[in-house]
Amino acid sequence: MLATPADNPFQEPRSARLTAWGNALLAGSASPDDAAAAVIGGDESHRVTGLPGDADGELHGLTWALGRLRVLGVRGLRLALPSAGHPLGLTGPAPFNTGAMGAGEAVLAVGVPIGLVPEVSVFGPEGDRSATVLWRCSEVNDTPPADVPSLHEAEFELADGLRQATVLLTRLDVAGAGPEALKALESYRRRGHSEPLAPGYPARAVRVLESARQVSALLSIAAGGHGAAVSASEMAARREVLAPLERTARRAQVAAYNALVDEPR
Repeated sequence: MLATPADNPFQEPRSARLTAWGNALLAGSASPDDAAAAVIGGDESHRVTGLPGDADGELHGLTWALGRLRVLGVRGLRLALPSAGHPLGLTGPAPFNTGAMGAGEAVLAVGVPIGLVPEVSVFGPEGDRSATVLWRCSEVNDTPPADVPSLHEAEFELADGLRQATVLLTRLDVAGAGPEALKALESYRRRGHSEPLAPGYPARAVRVLESARQVSALLSIAAGGHGAAVSASEMAARREVLAPLERTARRAQVAAYNALVDEPR
């Protein structure tokens, strides 16, 4: 069973973890073993294939692969969180973009034109599931990533987005929608607020990321059928209204994770 970030909107994308901890490793703020362990998290295993110089089908453990990226000249990593009609963070070519769109996420290297797309396989019974991840590496275009804002721009857009979200969620009566909405809100609150990035990231990036996550979580609850709207036409109207805010939140997440390579020190 393949999984994408949309399967659990409260879970940090694996490409985000790889970007953050890969950047911490490349900056000398984390050891290879610590970085790999943080990226793997609760997954069963992570493997990498398709690195420059690899034979067809050759697989590597994540610790080795991160070291290999550094040897190849990779100076940093950038996150991409594309969705239909919005190639956020991508550079092309088309085959890579198609794979990243299908996964809903990808990582692009800085200094060497290569990108990685995760292929996530979930297994096990409901309530006791685990996952294996295969990172497929391929060549990408050496051009600026699409539609990624600066941290300053992202913070400004989020502040306005939070105000809009509050008005919209009040209008949709999400808080009064009954037990399912309350359960979803409680799930977000209990998610925990441990360090959301990796060592070496600026405080502003941490702040922007947490705000973006808050907006994403609330919008996911609103779009999930909670609130006063019940008809198909009302739900379609709701999704149309929420879509710009969802895009703002994703752009801010990408800006936060990319801050260690894109923002001046």
